[in-house]
Amino acid sequence: MSSSTIGPAQDDLFDRRPLSFDPGLKRNRSNRLLTGVAGLFAAIAILPLVLVIFHVLVQGGRLLTLGLFTELPPPPGLDGGGIGNAVLGTLVVTLVAALVAIPVGVGGGIYLSEYSMGGWFARFVRFGNDVLAGVPSIICGVFVYGAIVASRILFDRSYSALAGGLALAVLMLPTVIKTTDEGLKLVPQELRWGAYGVGASRFVTIVRITLPSAFTPIATGVVLAIARAAGETAPLIFTALFSYFWPESLLSPIATMSVLIFNFAIMPYEAQNALAWAASFVLVVMILIANLLARWFSSIAQR
Repeated sequence: MSSSTIGPAQDDLFDRRPLSFDPGLKRNRSNRLLTGVAGLFAAIAILPLVLVIFHVLVQGGRLLTLGLFTELPPPPGLDGGGIGNAVLGTLVVTLVAALVAIPVGVGGGIYLSEYSMGGWFARFVRFGNDVLAGVPSIICGVFVYGAIVASRILFDRSYSALAGGLALAVLMLPTVIKTTDEGLKLVPQELRWGAYGVGASRFVTIVRITLPSAFTPIATGVVLAIARAAGETAPLIFTALFSYFWPESLLSPIATMSVLIFNFAIMPYEAQNALAWAASFVLVVMILIANLLARWFSSIAQR
C-alpha cells in the first residue's frame, strides 16, 4: 500500500504513538499503580517471617556460647546449663525418621512412576498421600502414641526416641513420595527406551538410568521433609516425651529442641526462658540451612 492511500486520520493516529515509554499514558500509570500494590502485598506477606526471624536472632543469638551445646539444661529454677542433649536428641530422632521415611518414600515414588501404569491402586495411593500431607501433625502423634507407645509394642517400652522417629517418619512420607514421583516423571522417556533397546531390564534401567537422572529433585524433597520433621513438636510430646539427661538409647525418652522450647517457654523462670530462646535460634538456623540446601538442589535441577 502506497503512502498516498493512507488518509489524514490514519496519519494522525500513527504520529501520536510514542516510540519510547510515556509515563503520562493512562495504561502506564495504571500499570505502575498495580505493580506497587502487588509489591506492597508481597512485602506484607513476607513481613511476619522477617519479624519472627529477627526477633529470634536478637533474643537467642546473644546467648550463643560453646557451653550451650555441651551442657545439660538445669533443673527448673536454677541458672546456667545448655541444650546439648536437646540438640543431640533432635539429630537422633530426625536420623531415625529419615532412615525409615527415605527408603519407603523413594520406593513408593518409584512404584507410582515406574510400575503402577496409572491403575486404580496408584490413584488411590496418590490420593491417600495428598490427604496424609494435610493431616495435622498432632494427629500423627496421637496415632503413633496409640499404636506404639500405649501398646508397648517396641520391646515393652513406652516413650522412646524410636517412637518419636516413627512419628516424624509418618510426616516425612508424603513429601518424599510426592517429590520422588514427580522427579521421575521429569526424566525423558527416551532414556528409558534407550536402556531397553540395549537389553537392560526395568530394574537395571531404574537403578542405573532413571534414579541417577532424578537424583536432584528427589534430594530436594528429602531435605525439605527433614526440615519439616526437625521442627515438629506435637508428635514428639506424645512419643519421645522429654529428658534432662543425655540420650541413653533409642528405647528411652529423649530430649528434642522443639519440646524443650515448649517446656521451657511456659516456665516462670528467666533461665529456662532464655534457653528456650537459644534453642529457638539454633532450630531456626538448622531449618534455614536445610531450606537453603533444598533451594541449591532445586537450582541444580533447573540447569
